[in-house]
Amino acid sequence: MLKADSDFEVVAEAADGGMTIERLQQSDIDLLIMNISMPGTSGVDLIVRAKAVNPKLSILVFSMSSDTHLVTLALKNGAGGYISTMHEPDEFKSALRKVASGGRYIDSAIAEGLLIESISGNDKPKHSCLSQRELEIFRLLVEGKVANEIANLLIISNKTVSSHKRKIMVKMHFSSIAELMRYAVQYKLFDDGKVDGLNQFISHRHSTTSNIKISSS
Repeated sequence: MLKADSDFEVVAEAADGGMTIERLQQSDIDLLIMNISMPGTSGVDLIVRAKAVNPKLSILVFSMSSDTHLVTLALKNGAGGYISTMHEPDEFKSALRKVASGGRYIDSAIAEGLLIESISGNDKPKHSCLSQRELEIFRLLVEGKVANEIANLLIISNKTVSSHKRKIMVKMHFSSIAELMRYAVQYKLFDDGKVDGLNQFISHRHSTTSNIKISSS
């Protein structure tokens, strides 16, 4: 994707943490796109080591994990941004440009999760951070509906459904519909194909209301 974009020049790639450090030592790199989970040294340890090699290096972390503790650690230890792998390409490129220019970028759904967690603590169930629309889509997803069916039922576009689905996954720290299903069963929300008890919660929620040299790993 980046190789076809004239705004970016990919100068190196790495398959593991050790190779990432080697590439940083060998090449003049402005921005590191880093998968938080990879073989060898990874995660926050790799961020710290990369910044030690090149203190001016900008780092954008991308991951399926939206664990707020991990996000916080990554940012505190030198990452300039954190984005979900479920983002659209254009949003990913916007994050790259922001971080490369010295700014900060946090996936909007992750940022909302961080804010909610800082205000309310961790004692509330995960689905309490979902909006009314997200709860509607959550219900339909655990009923087994696919994106096209949900779009027709709610009279919205497939793209909008996909966007809400991504936000649900990020906010609830899940990566699959199976995990949503297990959660619904665990909290006794799912009963005979319907999510019992969500209407009350929905009602309550509704009433409140340049060329950049890049190394990818």
